[in-house]
Amino acid sequence: MATAKEIKQRIVSIKTTMQITSAMKLVAAAKLRKAQNAIWQIRPYANKLQEVLQNVSSGLSETDGNPYSIQREIKKVLLVVVSSNKGLCGAFNNNVAKRTMELIDNEYKNYDIEIITVGKKAGEILKHKGYANLVKENYDSILSKKHIQYNDVAEIAQKIMNYFAEGKYDLVKIVYNRFKNAAVQILTVEQFLPVKIEQEETNADYIFEPSMEYIVNHIIPKALKIQFHKCVLDSLAAEHGARMTAMHKATDNAKELVKEYTLQYNKARQASITNQILEISSGAEALKNKN
Repeated sequence: MATAKEIKQRIVSIKTTMQITSAMKLVAAAKLRKAQNAIWQIRPYANKLQEVLQNVSSGLSETDGNPYSIQREIKKVLLVVVSSNKGLCGAFNNNVAKRTMELIDNEYKNYDIEIITVGKKAGEILKHKGYANLVKENYDSILSKKHIQYNDVAEIAQKIMNYFAEGKYDLVKIVYNRFKNAAVQILTVEQFLPVKIEQEETNADYIFEPSMEYIVNHIIPKALKIQFHKCVLDSLAAEHGARMTAMHKATDNAKELVKEYTLQYNKARQASITNQILEISSGAEALKNKN
């Protein structure tokens, strides 16, 4: 059994850890508020733009200069995996990496697969699990900045769009955590390219204004970049929510440990005092009998 001194040292150590987790919880909560506001502002716009994109794409074809709706035979798949640069956020990164491995080993096992990572952690997990040869590019630096810049994210999206237009990939999917609230993150696999076209048949004729070429060259690429930006912002908000929840649980667990060890410390101290009293009493009794 540990001595009272050893138990006291453990209590001090746990209290120090509890202060750190509590501070991290407050920092995550502050960051979450900003990230939450950002995703709430962009989500309605991105969703509506995606709806317009699908409707417009249904009226266009490859001959119209729209390379982003081309439905090719799937031979090569690109998975864009969005995670975080830091840990201490529960199963946030593990869930993304696990879902990616499931796609590789099951749904897309008969295709050539390559991976682009946004965020260090999922890439590290994938490499550790033996998928290092599939990770071709990483863009971790955009998450290291204080604020995620649209231009940085749009540049990555443009590269991926170019890859698809050139025929390097036939299908591009994004794996990320979608933010619902501070306690809930929804693991999502979202198709990025080719653009999903509405399956409902329509005989409606579209009048393109200012022109079909303008829509193809400006509206569709912009909508795709906004979609990609939304996924990254969703993941960022989900990360802060997951970290805040994880640090809250860690702080609560530390409090319970402090209570448990305090009880053990009091028992050990009481036992020590009892032993000292017995030793004094025994010594006094021995001296009395000697006299």
